[in-house]
Amino acid sequence: MSIAMGTPLIYSIPMNQNGKGQVSIAACSILWSTSGLFIKIIPWHPMVIAGFRSLFAALFMIILNSLGASLGGRKTWGKPRLLPFLGAGACYAITMTFFTLANKLTTSANAILLQYSAPIWAAIFGWILAGEKPLRRHWLALGAVILGMLLIFKDGLGGGAFTGDLLAIISGITFGLYSVLARIQGGNPNNPMILSHLLAAAVGVPFIFAAPPALSTPNILAILFLGLIQSGAACTLFSYGIQRVSAVQAMLIAGIEPVFNPVWVLLATGERPTVAALLGGGIIVAAVVLSSIPWGKKLKTA
Repeated sequence: MSIAMGTPLIYSIPMNQNGKGQVSIAACSILWSTSGLFIKIIPWHPMVIAGFRSLFAALFMIILNSLGASLGGRKTWGKPRLLPFLGAGACYAITMTFFTLANKLTTSANAILLQYSAPIWAAIFGWILAGEKPLRRHWLALGAVILGMLLIFKDGLGGGAFTGDLLAIISGITFGLYSVLARIQGGNPNNPMILSHLLAAAVGVPFIFAAPPALSTPNILAILFLGLIQSGAACTLFSYGIQRVSAVQAMLIAGIEPVFNPVWVLLATGERPTVAALLGGGIIVAAVVLSSIPWGKKLKTA
């Protein structure tokens, strides 16, 4: 993604709004997929990584918001509902922090594949909080997700791997809850994300005193990439794209992330997911994608 005078280049691409939304979500998913790699290669305490990534991401999004470019100037947002707004910010802060911890304690493949169960949790929380009753396919998908989780846990029942897998599951649950709260809070969808980054930074940055980071040019460049591009720019692209595509399209396109995340780590570090993790992850991804398709209805494209 290129930024010129505070405006993402995608705004000026000559295509319809739905096409821009699809490109935006795809670009966001590719950027998000690099998180596992950079978290692995930065030799810092995971709380320090999470804190500084969110600090830089918050600064990026605040500056972009102040320039009026983050959402393309398409809508004037109303005042958010306080409790859903605060809840969304807290949930996404937990999601980012726990996902970072999980990447250090288990394989990147396990972390992202377990977190990718989030849409199923979103369906359940949407029922509880927004009165949107899940369809039968959502309940079937939840059963498949649980089976996939058990397969992934099969190879990590001891030590840090189990803890990492558990944190990844929690990050998926909080990510699902965030998606519901962010939608019903009613205000600018960028603002709960900014709040979440500020919360994660407030919790994570002070860990520099307990675990001073090793400062080097590669480490500094990596954390800047995580904060400004992988998180800040990606979140901005997501906020832009989600207004222009259907929820189904967004979910199908977001499937790029769990596919590419372990690939980048494998190419750079040689970390290989187990057969059970690949099988379990495949079940989770398939369950989420298939449950997102409106069977018997024409798929919306606008």
